[in-house]
Amino acid sequence: MNKSQKESSSDSSKPGLPHINIRFQSPIDELRIELTRKSLHLLILFCIPLLDISPMLPVLALIAGMLLYSVSEILRHRGFNVPIISSITERAARRRDSNRFVWGPITLALGATFSLLIFDPLQAKVAILALGLGDSFSSLVGKSFGRIPMPFSGGKSVEGSILCFAIVLLAVYLLTGRFIPSMIIALATTFAEFWPTKDWDNILIPVAAGIIASLVL
Repeated sequence: MNKSQKESSSDSSKPGLPHINIRFQSPIDELRIELTRKSLHLLILFCIPLLDISPMLPVLALIAGMLLYSVSEILRHRGFNVPIISSITERAARRRDSNRFVWGPITLALGATFSLLIFDPLQAKVAILALGLGDSFSSLVGKSFGRIPMPFSGGKSVEGSILCFAIVLLAVYLLTGRFIPSMIIALATTFAEFWPTKDWDNILIPVAAGIIASLVL
């Protein structure tokens, strides 16, 4: 190993030079990352039973989660890995997250928190269902089976959007027992999910679903 290689190797191990080692060797790797991300995404659904216990319980849980995660990310960027949290962050990071603060968990928690604070309990549940189910399954199906690209969507697929609509329609109908309002909410969720807003769709989707729910339910 020559001098420059030694220096490069030494620099990469220094504290203060955080690095998320993201490898995309095949479509299987991308699918694995997406499965990890969306498995975490689905955890937001636990806000619904917590909401039935106390209106503020899920809000406090989300705030605590955001604080814990933010501290973990700040420490990671200073060269210190927090057990479990940092490793999960690395496994769930996309290419665009390399060597950056990973905002996905923060925007996810903010989307759910805004829904809980802005809307009444039923509307908040609808918003969280749209966020947890619609966005997760549309992304997984789009990555796995998507063949027909949608223009202006940033690479999203018709197949993913169809499943987003179907899963939100079913979930909201099971929650409310009202088909037409559920269909309208599902359409609004699919429209919000369509746009290439990166991690900020975690806020756009539940807010859009909650607003429409407040109008039709």
